[in-house]
Amino acid sequence: MTAIVRDFKADHPDMEGDTGTRKGLVEDTLGADNKPVYAPSGATPVTAGAASFDQWYRDTTDVNMRFEQELTLAEVSAGVFVFEDNDFFPLDGMGFPNEEVLGHNFHFTTEINATFLYQGGEVFTFRGDDDVFVFVNKRLALDLGGVHAVQEATIDFDAQATSLGIQVGQVYRLDVFHAERHTSESNFRIETSIECLGVVVD
Repeated sequence: MTAIVRDFKADHPDMEGDTGTRKGLVEDTLGADNKPVYAPSGATPVTAGAASFDQWYRDTTDVNMRFEQELTLAEVSAGVFVFEDNDFFPLDGMGFPNEEVLGHNFHFTTEINATFLYQGGEVFTFRGDDDVFVFVNKRLALDLGGVHAVQEATIDFDAQATSLGIQVGQVYRLDVFHAERHTSESNFRIETSIECLGVVVD
């Protein structure tokens, strides 16, 4: 998978603030530009508001720096593919200067855009911190919002097929949006039975 990783400075309004789980930070569907839409009417204990949130996954001069990283899923058992990094710091030694803490660059977002053929029976599990929003067919399928320790959730494509608007035999978007916002640890684990992830063509 090709991941877009954007570096931020620690003084960004949404970095190094209060901690806590916060579901409902994003709307249930992606916006017209296929980015998450900020849902609250204003600030929350873990976000400063729509203006700063809108910078998380959009290239913004002097606010973030964009890089691309390859994340390889390994087949750990028949039909099960995993990417796991319990020290997920893809921008160490990169990005804005003099921003590393304890030898790591802690303040960044990760975006993965892919397509997949829904064959029936697939699952997708994410385990990590901090915020993670996963959209299937542009609809929110997994919400681990907030600045928090490691959390895990699973998308059961069959069980959620109606709410996601998906049918076996069709190709759909899979969009993963992640943020690392607090100096403590960084974990990132994807496990899925999706057979193949393709490139998004907008």
